[in-house]
Amino acid sequence: MPLVNPLQPDADEEVRKLAEFFNETLGFCPNSVLTMQIRPGIAKAFIGLNKAVMQNEGRVTSALKRLIGYIASNAAGCRYCQAHTIRAAVRYGANEEQLRHVWEYRTHPAFDDAERAALDFALAASTVPNGVDDEVKRRLREHWDDGEIVEMLGVISLFGYLNRWNDSMGTTLEAGAIESGEDWLATKGWEVGKHC
Repeated sequence: MPLVNPLQPDADEEVRKLAEFFNETLGFCPNSVLTMQIRPGIAKAFIGLNKAVMQNEGRVTSALKRLIGYIASNAAGCRYCQAHTIRAAVRYGANEEQLRHVWEYRTHPAFDDAERAALDFALAASTVPNGVDDEVKRRLREHWDDGEIVEMLGVISLFGYLNRWNDSMGTTLEAGAIESGEDWLATKGWEVGKHC
């Protein structure tokens, strides 16, 4: 049971319109946003940040951004965000081999060295204490420019917020997210956990 129950999608008209963005990424408005809208300013600011972070301005693809979010969410232990990020990665055309072998990214041939550096950065930046060291930075800079690194850290930081929000709130997972988690993550130990 969530700490605070979400409002209905039409509780705030401005939030409802802004949240249409999630119909593309997930196919539904997340319960996290429906809970944030209890304070509409928080929901509006979050949606704006989400749109800015997920906008592609370099070579960091939409699919890679969602895999970065998945790695960050897994490191934080947030099953809600794990299911959402893997669902969005599928919807944005992530390679099936990458989806099936995301935790083998360091050695699996479905990942190139640039993707490995990005996913290592996501893992290191999501751990506590922070694990971004000189080697992670060096490898990242071999493949990505400043703008692309900012985009990646934007994704990692956005999911840091969401991981704290959803795990603390015990946000209920939506049916579509549960389906994606079961399809893509259950063989690696994923379960709904507190998000039922």
